[in-house]
Amino acid sequence: MHFKPRKHRRTPSVIIVSLIDVLLVVLIFLMVTTTAKTRESALKLALPESKQAKPGASTDTKPYVIAISTNFPFFFVENRPLTLDQLQKDLIAAAQKNPQVKVAIRADKLSPFGEVVKVIDAAKVAGAGSIDAITEKPTTQQ
Repeated sequence: MHFKPRKHRRTPSVIIVSLIDVLLVVLIFLMVTTTAKTRESALKLALPESKQAKPGASTDTKPYVIAISTNFPFFFVENRPLTLDQLQKDLIAAAQKNPQVKVAIRADKLSPFGEVVKVIDAAKVAGAGSIDAITEKPTTQQ
């Protein structure tokens, strides 16, 4: 019997240096393309301007902010859309936790005024401590 001579096989090896280079490139790419997470609202509203508005008093409790957009669904709390009934239930639950809950309304300039009135009514029914409107300072034109 004639056997073929076996070729000596090299054990497989991984070149770590090139893998580290690729890993660093991927890491840099991810760091550059991702953005830092901010608490900014995803709902872009054009707030009305007010010359007489004053900054709110800094308190330990953060207000219950309701955003009102120009189209349906009108009401948003922490970037989640709500119906009027869901908003009413959330306001009642917040008022039960804290009877002095402060409701802040962020309404777009062009949002229907009737929807703002509905939010004010819902806050009054829930027994909110105060109801405020969030506005912008007017831009100075020279």
